[in-house]
Amino acid sequence: MQQVLENLTELPSSTGAEEIDLIFLKGIMENPIVKSLAKAHERLEDSKLEAVSDNNLELVNEILEDITPLISVDENVAELVGILKEPHFQSLLEAHDIVASKCYDSPPSSPEMNIPSLNNQLPVDAIRILGIHKKAGEPLGVTFRVENNDLVIARILHGGMIDRQGLLHVGDIIKEVNGHEVGNNPKELQELLKNISGSVTLKILPSYRDTITPQQSYVNMERHPAHVRQVFVKCHFDYNPFNDNLIPCKEAGLKFSKREILQIVNREDPNWWQASHVKEGGSAGLIPSQFLEEKRKAFVRRDWDNSGPFCGTIS
Repeated sequence: MQQVLENLTELPSSTGAEEIDLIFLKGIMENPIVKSLAKAHERLEDSKLEAVSDNNLELVNEILEDITPLISVDENVAELVGILKEPHFQSLLEAHDIVASKCYDSPPSSPEMNIPSLNNQLPVDAIRILGIHKKAGEPLGVTFRVENNDLVIARILHGGMIDRQGLLHVGDIIKEVNGHEVGNNPKELQELLKNISGSVTLKILPSYRDTITPQQSYVNMERHPAHVRQVFVKCHFDYNPFNDNLIPCKEAGLKFSKREILQIVNREDPNWWQASHVKEGGSAGLIPSQFLEEKRKAFVRRDWDNSGPFCGTIS
């Protein structure tokens, strides 16, 4: 703007600009409000601030491991350890890491978005972009199935990360993970999601089903506690999902031992229930239903099978 103002009086006559027009333009550009707007625009155009890292909570925990043995030597170390271990300070770091790991820029368009046939078949708002934050090795709590050469969410485990967030639903089609196509192999997708850490961007085709979010279910439980039926079972045999050839996803299975008490949290699937350990807690996992286990044992000779009934049910 300053360069334009300096050159207004030197504009050649060939431009055809009238003198009164130049005076009017100069008056606008010298207006304090216009100058303030220009300064604000320049400030907004500055490079955005970026977090130095998104693993500060992990770094603080490592620091605590190193300096905790020195508490008895230096009182300043003891004070520092007390500050770093405060729940409010830890929560602040965790919130910072979550915000720092999220991507607020528009994701790059993928090749299939430019295919005319796809654009004709799907409405503009059909594609959804979701961002989640996870640690390496932390399971998402979902299983997949192949449907029309696409990977579809077949099941969401109760209490898992996806169930708590309520962002994905059964029937959603996973198209991309961090900008890469997922293919049609459920095991490869499970391994990919399991090993990723930090920010994960998912491109999905929603199922548009009306599903009950965890928050809604909690509200219903508070309003109608009499209608909530909790089911617990006592295990009569040992079970390891990695030794079960029938389970749809071994990583999603729940290992249990004889005489353990499990809480059944979902029985929608007639073959695979979702359960969690009553004593240990944690997220839910898949276990064979009573129907499946009885049907499986029906094909085993009785003198080979000493495990007895599947469970005793306590409602």
